[in-house]
Amino acid sequence: MEGRARSARPRDGLGRPLPYGAEGVPRQPEGVVRAPEESVREAQRLLDAGMPFHAHEVFEDAWKSGPAAERDLWQGLAQLAVGLTHAARGNTAGGARLLRRGADRLAGGSAVPGAYGIDVGGLVVWARELADRTEGGSALDAAAEAPRLRL
Repeated sequence: MEGRARSARPRDGLGRPLPYGAEGVPRQPEGVVRAPEESVREAQRLLDAGMPFHAHEVFEDAWKSGPAAERDLWQGLAQLAVGLTHAARGNTAGGARLLRRGADRLAGGSAVPGAYGIDVGGLVVWARELADRTEGGSALDAAAEAPRLRL
């Protein structure tokens, strides 16, 4: 297995560690290989539930298991989810920076517009607008701000 070992601490819906013994939300299993359409469906479910940190983990699995040609698509989507996570946690400057980075990756040309029904152009617009609204502001509601991934 690559990367750092996972902490056994429970986490909240935004992936923040909770005290040991606290009731957390179930973690996304790591290293799950899904069909791209299933990844999009699962990530949308998590985004709609206000759990962008967990959606990021789905996108991370997709970029690690998918073809290299799709890496910018999945990494860009993961960055959008992490940006939304940070903004919802109150790190609005960091969230805005990650939202813009994800939008730039998606807009960079190698993320195929419409691949798997993903609205790449709409997500770029959403991320940049949310970054502008978020920067320097207060924490936001992740579920209320969840993007629509598909056209």
